[in-house]
Formats: sequence, C-alpha cells, structure tokens
Amino acid sequence: MLLKIGKIILYIIGIFLVWQILFRLIRKTIPFPAPAFIGIFLDSDYRRKLQPPVGVIEGSGIKTGQRVLEIGCGSGGFTTFVARAVGPSGQVEALDIQPAMLSQLEKKLALPENKDIQNITLHQASAYELPFEDEVLDLVYLITVLPEIPDQSRALEEIRRVLRPGGILAVSELLMDPDYPLKETTARRCEKAGFQLEGFYGNFWTYTVRLSKPKN
Repeated sequence: MLLKIGKIILYIIGIFLVWQILFRLIRKTIPFPAPAFIGIFLDSDYRRKLQPPVGVIEGSGIKTGQRVLEIGCGSGGFTTFVARAVGPSGQVEALDIQPAMLSQLEKKLALPENKDIQNITLHQASAYELPFEDEVLDLVYLITVLPEIPDQSRALEEIRRVLRPGGILAVSELLMDPDYPLKETTARRCEKAGFQLEGFYGNFWTYTVRLSKPKN
C-alpha cells in the first residue's frame, strides 16, 4: 500500500516538473501576460493559501494611509486585502493591461461583501506608460507579474518615475508560477534599475523582495 502511494506521489511530482519545464520554455520564447480565463484561479482561496495576502502585505511594507499601485492586479486576488490594509485614508490604484481582467475585478468590487471598499481606482494601461504624475506614489507592488513583462528595465524605470523619494517597490513571487525567479535574481534586476534593497521576506516557496527609491 505504501509503495503504491509512493508511486502515485512520484507520478504527480513528475507531471508537475514536466509541466513546469515545458511551460517555462514556452514563456521564455513567447512572453505574454496571464490569460484572463485563469482569473478565477488567481482570485481563489486556493491561490491565497499558497501565497497568503497577510504575508505579501507585511513583506511589502503596506501601511494605513498609503497611496499604492498594484501593477498586474488581474481579477483582484489581493487587491481588496490591500485596500482594507491601507484603509479609508489610503488609496489603491489597480492597473492591468487586459480589460477582461479589470472587468472581473469590477464585478468583484460590486459584490455585497465588498461594498465597504471605496478606495480602489481601476486603470487599463501598460507598465511602460503608467498614468500618474512624477513622484506621487508611496508604494508600488507586483505579485507574480514582473517576469511576465517583456522589457522589465523599461517598466522598472517607469515605476521609479512615479514613486516618491524613499518610496517602496515590492516584488512578490510564487514557486508554482512558471516565471518564478530566485529572490536574488529579482533583487539584482531591481537594483540595476536604481532601487536599493531593503530586505527579503517569506521563504523559497513564496517571497517578497522589498526595495526603495533613493531619496537623493
């Protein structure tokens, strides 16, 4: 019996590894954003068990009263949690390049359990052209999104533009994501764009890299 269970576990692990390898190769060859049809998974309790919102919020340094930008908000798996974390005195700018994703988030915000949330503004835009003035945001965060952006240097430069001096950039990743990079790789990429590393939070399975825009 134990031998049979062991074989089943190895079979599942084998399928997972093959899927990861194949999908990573495809993503490396043809970068594309997460398709809208997986929005139901991105905004699911199962996803949040794998990557708990409280860990992302604490690791990112999100606090009450901040004006924050979520790049690649998708169907809003974390957006409402962040909105409640910044509170009524704060503001969440939820941005995605795909109208279909924003439509899912809009429907979510219309649900009775989210009627109390009045501090989220939706934006359909590219990470290359953020619809904000210079140095107006306290914090920008991306959750399993940065590796999906073909020109990450350009996106990071734009993020740096809209962040106030001393503002925070938080990048969170999940091992199950086909684009998952090591935390050191994420940190180096952001430091190369002019950000200063503040720390790593989480673990190998799911981590957040927190950086800041220099004040001078």
